Amino acid sequence: MRQEQLLSNMEYQDQEFEGETFSDLDLTERSFKNTKFIDCVFQNCNLSNIDLNNTRFQDVRFIDCKVMGLDISKCNDFLLSFSFEGCLLSYSIFSDMDLENTEFINCKIHGCDLVNTNLKNANFDGSDLMDSMFGNTDLSFASFRNAKNYEIDPNNNRLQKTKFSIPEVLSLLNVFDIEID
Repeated sequence: MRQEQLLSNMEYQDQEFEGETFSDLDLTERSFKNTKFIDCVFQNCNLSNIDLNNTRFQDVRFIDCKVMGLDISKCNDFLLSFSFEGCLLSYSIFSDMDLENTEFINCKIHGCDLVNTNLKNANFDGSDLMDSMFGNTDLSFASFRNAKNYEIDPNNNRLQKTKFSIPEVLSLLNVFDIEID
């Protein structure tokens, strides 16, 4: 418990963390500005409304975290790589980014902006994408197996060899204003 209190009260701006695990922390509204996280894990943390200006995430895993109101596009894109598992991701911006091979496994991705993003080979398996926006997004070879509530216009996104599950894949036809019996 004492270590958790120390980590909770710690300054995160202008720091470098490598191989660290951050567990059960409320980091709401902290500044990660100019900070490097390399090979780190965030588990069961609240990461809402964090300042990510020039933050570097390299091989970072987020597990069972609450991630709300973040502008991920402000991160440093040098060697940017992260994954999300069992996270609540809402009202966050992932636009204009190269997120090839990124995993979003069993997440609630609500109201997120994924416009103009390279999500080639991304994995959204088991995720709920309610009210998230895709536009001019490369979803080639991505997986939406057992995902739900996604609204993807096949005319405005690249879907080459993208994997979907039945019956949710029928939502791709919503843009055509047709009736299916």
